[in-house]
Amino acid sequence: MRIFGPLYRWTVKWASHRRAPWVLGGVSVAESSVFPIPPDVLLAPMSLARPNRALLFALIATLGSVIGGLVGYLLGYFALYLVEPWIESAGYAESYLLAVDWFQQWGFWVVLVAGFSPIPYKVFTVAAGATGVALLPFVLGSLIGRGARFFLVATLVAWGGARLEPWLLRHVERIGWISVVALLVAMLWLQYG
Repeated sequence: MRIFGPLYRWTVKWASHRRAPWVLGGVSVAESSVFPIPPDVLLAPMSLARPNRALLFALIATLGSVIGGLVGYLLGYFALYLVEPWIESAGYAESYLLAVDWFQQWGFWVVLVAGFSPIPYKVFTVAAGATGVALLPFVLGSLIGRGARFFLVATLVAWGGARLEPWLLRHVERIGWISVVALLVAMLWLQYG
């Protein structure tokens, strides 16, 4: 079943649309607080389609993500009771409790590492607010962690994207299905591990 190839081509084509930066910013804000899809899925094809603007796209993703992180922080700080049912129904309860424990031990460093990692960042933004992590270290850690991640993605794709695209097109189905399996394994591990 071929779904990733057409999806990839559609995304790359759409990524050069003039409104794509606005969508990237919106997805970045939403992903850091409630949305499940990371901005990388737009950032990478946008950087591939317009490598000369890759750093601007990384900046948009970073700033949007930090703003979304602040929304998540405020939800955790002021309205945890509203967010907790969603955390449980989305299967993030154990991750959330682990994040709370980590914040109590390491604070700023957790924000920094979580911002760079593929772990759902929204879990950490809500947990940071719920545990009362100081706001300035939270914002600084978010800027550094998210910025490092998005600038790395944008730079690598802009630098090697055109050369790697033929290889990617040949293997996109295999990469897509491996990613789906890896995501399912990670979710099962988080749920039962």
